[in-house]
Amino acid sequence: MSEPSDPAEPESFEAALAELEGVVQAMEAGKLPLERSLDAYERGMLLLRYCQQALDAAERKVQVLARGELEALDEGAGDAR
Repeated sequence: MSEPSDPAEPESFEAALAELEGVVQAMEAGKLPLERSLDAYERGMLLLRYCQQALDAAERKVQVLARGELEALDEGAGDAR
């Protein structure tokens, strides 16, 4: 669908989160016309999905790393006896 060079694609999780915060603030202010509100909502949903996917990927990576650490600890505990 969209390529990484697409300007609509956030550069990073942090950039997406900062932009999402700005979108939320603009919408909460209640001063956007209807069309801009709809565009802001659509952009906010895209940013939200991007952030959720980044967090899910980070969580999976932490779980993999933690399993590796736990396996190493389990093996070391067997040697201590």
